Amino acid sequence: MDATVFAVVITAAVLHASWNALVKTGGEPELRLALVGLAISAMTIPFCLFVPPPPAAAWPWLLGSVASHLAYYELLARAYRLGDLSQVYPVTRGLAPPAAALLAWIIIGETLEPAGIVSVVVIGFGIVALAATGPGLMAGRHALVPAVMNACVIAIYSICDGMGARAAGDALPYVVWLFALDGLPFAALVLLRRRNALLHAVPVLWKPVTMAGAMSLTAYGLVIWAMARAPIAYVSALRETSVVLAAWMGTRLLREPFGGRRIACAALVALGVAALQLSRTH
Repeated sequence: MDATVFAVVITAAVLHASWNALVKTGGEPELRLALVGLAISAMTIPFCLFVPPPPAAAWPWLLGSVASHLAYYELLARAYRLGDLSQVYPVTRGLAPPAAALLAWIIIGETLEPAGIVSVVVIGFGIVALAATGPGLMAGRHALVPAVMNACVIAIYSICDGMGARAAGDALPYVVWLFALDGLPFAALVLLRRRNALLHAVPVLWKPVTMAGAMSLTAYGLVIWAMARAPIAYVSALRETSVVLAAWMGTRLLREPFGGRRIACAALVALGVAALQLSRTH
């Protein structure tokens, strides 16, 4: 991996951790995530005029991904309402790759090498250690339940997106139409539940949520660019530095507790995820 690709992937990791930090910083995560989803759709919908819709074979996977993202936003909002960024983010993102590996094994028969199995054990140990960083075992467990559930949801939409892009033949139409539709169901749900709160939040939060939406889109675009120029496993492994970055942002910028221990545990999770991704090249 050359220096340019390395720098691009690290930038994507910083952007991904940063938009999550913006969602967690002040206000209610549910309202912020609804507006982030709307911002992403608003930025992407114009491109639908120039990019044809995916073929029919891809639409079941695309709609499955959109439905999964509805659950993703709901669970992420609940987790951030109950817990810290430095705990929720590493658990959610760290458990997603082994969960995706399990689903890939169940659905399409992909298997892990022994090194991959060891990596999953390392990830699990890091997650348990992270969960225990507090006054007593499994501190913050109320936030960990939606965080773990969300890791499974990420695995589901990852499988949907992988299969959908394959069915589409060309990933670009799939990605554009996915992002155009992605945030709309959750925004509609929040509008039905909390119409007045959401409308009042728009003039207050439009700047940070627009920034978060742009960060999310840019991070995804940078990763796709990098994957076209370097081995996918290496790019996927390197982007998991976002787990450590989010732990650092939470403990240093948001003043969340147990900073040193959470950063160390997040680093262990990132190491396990990186090893899991790299094991797939052998």
